[in-house]
Amino acid sequence: MIKPKDIKQFLREVKVELKKVTWPSKKETISATTVVLVVTFITAFYLGLVDIILTKLVKLFLSL
Repeated sequence: MIKPKDIKQFLREVKVELKKVTWPSKKETISATTVVLVVTFITAFYLGLVDIILTKLVKLFLSL
């Protein structure tokens, strides 16, 4: 059974650990987000293109 005392201790420890975290700057966050978005769009475009090509190939083989 979890006791309220245990919860308080846990939250104190979380607070201490969060003070140790080195948070990224606004510039770093924007830069990392941009990279993630660009890679996501490139991957989506590539997979869409592969899907279209494979769909056409399957239709071609099924029509033979």
